[in-house]
Amino acid sequence: MSLLTSVDARTSHVDDFRVLLDDALHDFLRARQDLAPELTAELRDLILAGGKRIRPTFAWWGWRAAGGSAHTSELTDAVVRAMVALEMLQCCALVHDDVMDRSATRRGKPAVHESFAALHRHQRWSGSARQYGDSAAILVGDLALAWADDALVTAGLPSDALGRAWGPWQAMRTEMIMGQHLDILAVARREESLEHAVRVAALKTAAYTVERPLHLGAALAGADENVVDCLRAYGHDIGVAFQLRDDLIGVFGDSSVTGKPVGEDLREGKRTPLMSIALSRAQDRPAAQRLLRRCLESGAVSDRTVDEVRALLVELGAVAAVEKHIDSLAVSGLAALDRAVIDDEARHELVRLANRAVARTT
Repeated sequence: MSLLTSVDARTSHVDDFRVLLDDALHDFLRARQDLAPELTAELRDLILAGGKRIRPTFAWWGWRAAGGSAHTSELTDAVVRAMVALEMLQCCALVHDDVMDRSATRRGKPAVHESFAALHRHQRWSGSARQYGDSAAILVGDLALAWADDALVTAGLPSDALGRAWGPWQAMRTEMIMGQHLDILAVARREESLEHAVRVAALKTAAYTVERPLHLGAALAGADENVVDCLRAYGHDIGVAFQLRDDLIGVFGDSSVTGKPVGEDLREGKRTPLMSIALSRAQDRPAAQRLLRRCLESGAVSDRTVDEVRALLVELGAVAAVEKHIDSLAVSGLAALDRAVIDDEARHELVRLANRAVARTT
């Protein structure tokens, strides 16, 4: 399904904002490069190495949708600087997630904890290289979280705008952490229900990737309750669709494109909606159940097992079911957007962003 059938072929301005944001990120990090230099270097490398800048982009268009004008230079600059906070928050999540998931790579390079562990081994320092790597990475994530708050409160926003934004900002931080806890709890409890998996997706990804960034941007612009409600409804549905697409990429994605090993989510035993659907559909097939649970619980999954599970997910119709749900969420999300009285250019860009979120391959 193409989500762009309702918009014309005008040039997107999403990439224009990306240029402004990257400049603000460089300035923010440059001003802090002498603080905790070893930690800052890893933080800087991770942030500037790439990333889709999804969260600040949704926040920007939430601001624009609610009447924020890109033609008011001083305020625009302050809003862009405030969006740096979202990229810092994302960096915190990535670093901590990689430690918890024991992920070896991030964006095609060694994960932060692996980089510090390698340094420990190279320098022949005392103690455990792995423990040092994990500990240093946790501190990098903590630093990113602290600087996220700094970026927001020092951006130069008017006090009333900052006050309005603080509520969604607080909610976003809490929801991100709660979602991550539910994720690791699902592994510990061997949780297999689809309801739990979707709740994790809603909190861990939808809330802090799309819904709350939109809420934050709209709050900065002083949006009324109806606009906020419509944007949040759109953000929830597109955000869950984004996570479902991420689940498919985590199983079927091309490692040369994603920068992650083939089938990494399978190797990590993630309890995703995709796996919940597959387990439900394999109830009368003991061999299929055993294969799926081996993948979820063994802790060491071979390339052959990955290939077998990927084929089984298709055979059981789990992949098709997830694709269907993604399409349904995209439709309902765009319907919520249609109900909002917002700027036409912002509406156009939010439709484009929905398309990018649900149809991406990385």
